[in-house]
Amino acid sequence: MLDVKPNHLIRVQRNQRVAFTLLSLAAAFTVVILLAILFYILSQGLSVISMEFLLEEPRSMGAEGGVFPAIVGTVYLVAIIILIAAPIGVGTAIFLNEYISDGPLKKTLRFATELLAGIPSIIFGMFGFIFFVIVLGDYTGGWSILSGGLTGVIMILPIIIRASEEALRSVPNDLKEGSLALGTTRWYTIKKVVLPLAIPGITTSIILAIGRVIGETAAFLLTLGGSLLLATSIFDGGRTLALHLYLVAMETGNTDMAFGAGAVLVILILIINFAAEALFKLLVRRFSA
Repeated sequence: MLDVKPNHLIRVQRNQRVAFTLLSLAAAFTVVILLAILFYILSQGLSVISMEFLLEEPRSMGAEGGVFPAIVGTVYLVAIIILIAAPIGVGTAIFLNEYISDGPLKKTLRFATELLAGIPSIIFGMFGFIFFVIVLGDYTGGWSILSGGLTGVIMILPIIIRASEEALRSVPNDLKEGSLALGTTRWYTIKKVVLPLAIPGITTSIILAIGRVIGETAAFLLTLGGSLLLATSIFDGGRTLALHLYLVAMETGNTDMAFGAGAVLVILILIINFAAEALFKLLVRRFSA
């Protein structure tokens, strides 16, 4: 039997209380900062929001009117990016985690994704401007939702791949080996065992990617074009709410309209995140059924 000295036990308990207090303060600090930002933006912007503000087109360079084209542009852009990036990103993560053994190829692919994750967004914007807007302009429409979407796909793929790979790696090997031992194929094991257990982490990666896309300005300023007109197709130019907020604040100086756009952006982020999480879980349940 281990003889624990009273002084040692007291010291361990004191360290436990100190660690718990520090961790609690860190968590509380994070929550307070988040709530403070949300409260400030919503308190300044909710008074501007009305049906006219939500459904009208902007006037006078965005200093007057509404934000309807920016809302539509944001939804278009997020939909295009997620529809393309999510299957590619999750598929790449499955390939890296389940089909490739440790070796030069796996290390090279992981290094490439980590390198892409560290590139500033303005570099992605320059690449998108040169390649999608100019070189492929006849196919993408030049400055368009499609050009911005393809740029966004390249920008968020590293986030989805790395986070999804970590989620897949967290699935116990015993479960996968037990499934394979029953004579199932590797793909059946992935579909029935791995994906259902990894869905929380994969969903988190999608939500993080959505947050990066919605809050981005520099890359989309070079690829969307910043048009105030309503985009009727993915080949039209447009702007996101974040880009609209930036341009209104910098070009017109109308902080009321900027705060109104910011409040709408916060609400839209919450709606899209909840909708994306519910939709992705539904698709995976049907896929693994």
